[in-house]
Formats: sequence, C-alpha cells, structure tokens
Amino acid sequence: MPAQQKKLLFCTAGLLSLACALGTAAAVGSQLWVRGSILCSTGALLVNASGPELHKFIGDIQYGLFSGQRVRQCGLGGRPLQFSFFPDLLRIIPASIHVSVILFCTVLIVFALVGAGFFMFNAFGSPYETLHGPVGLYLWSFISCSCGCLIMILFSSEVKIHHLSEKIANFKEGTFTFKTHSEQFANSFWTILVCSLVHFLNALLIRFAGFEFPFSKPKESGTITGAVDLMY
Repeated sequence: MPAQQKKLLFCTAGLLSLACALGTAAAVGSQLWVRGSILCSTGALLVNASGPELHKFIGDIQYGLFSGQRVRQCGLGGRPLQFSFFPDLLRIIPASIHVSVILFCTVLIVFALVGAGFFMFNAFGSPYETLHGPVGLYLWSFISCSCGCLIMILFSSEVKIHHLSEKIANFKEGTFTFKTHSEQFANSFWTILVCSLVHFLNALLIRFAGFEFPFSKPKESGTITGAVDLMY
C-alpha cells in the first residue's frame, strides 16, 4: 500500500482512539449509565393501587459510576434525592465489581491515549520494530477492546444479577419497599460499547495498511518449478 494511504489510515485510527479516550472519560463522570423507574410497592399495596393510580407510586432513578439521582414517589408527590457511591453505598453494593469497572475504565482511557500516540507516531515518524510497529498497534487496540468488553460485562452483572437499582432504591428505607419497575442502560454505557467496536475497527485498519497479524508466520517459498526439475 502506498505510504500516503498508510498515513491516512494511521491518522484515522489515531483520531478514533483519541475520540474513544475522551468519550470514555466523559462517560465515567456521567450519571447516564442506567435509567429506570422504581415502584413503591408498600404504598401501592396499602391503597390497592392499579391502573392510572399506580403512576402515583412510580418514581425515577438514574445513576453512573460515582453518583446518581432518585425520585421517590409514594403517592404524595416526588421527592428527589441525590446519592453517591463513595462512601454512602459501599455497604450495600458489590464493591469489588464496582471498583473493577472504574479500574478498567481508567485502563481503557490510558491505553486509548497510548494507542492514539503510537498511531500518530507510525503515521509521521519512523516506527520501531516492536512497540511502535504493527505488533504494538495490535497490542494497544486489543487491550483497549478487551477492557471495554470487561466493563460492559461487569457492569451488566452488577445491575442485572446483583439488582443494583433495587439496592439503591431501598437504601436507608425503613418503612417503604421499592422494586424495579423498569430499567435500561443509558448513553454512557453504550458509549463504552461503541469505543470497544472502534478499537476493533482500528485493528482492521492496521491489517488494511498491509501489516500481518502478530505471531503469523509468512508462507514458505514455493518448491522448485518443473522446468528446473528437468535440468536435474
């Protein structure tokens, strides 16, 4: 592939990695990882609410990795409440999983920035044979993509398997019991998915630039042709 096309591919991959790093950083500080609604089941059972009356007992909840907001409704209007995971909710959430998600987000940001720098270096500099060359580019892209996948898996298990929304909704609630009425992953969660796909795309761009995948051995040269065989 001509050198100018390689530079264009590397510049594109570098800009995509930089955008992923910035997008992940913005997602980490956002409260838009999960959105949902919570039902005050105790209040609804007390008045035997059903149909349109049930909406008076359905509040809202949204949260991210560090903080969130809950609107508590038990028939007398909404009461918003801000909360933070550190240190308020550490006693009720799966802290090891939550901290692991934050850690992998940090690793994703760092390696996305490293990958962006090496992509630019390969575009405008003289790449080395190892970390600055194609093997290094594959390595940074693979680590970033793997971290994005781990973030989604761990956070999904925290929300769905460990019922994170219900634990947050019932935090410091002695009289009323809340249940998750609906929940869905919000923009920041899907940003991590897009970033993971972009890093996978970067690996394909490296391949399109003419570099073989790491650890792949070149094919051996062909055997002696028939004409040469006749000479012997």
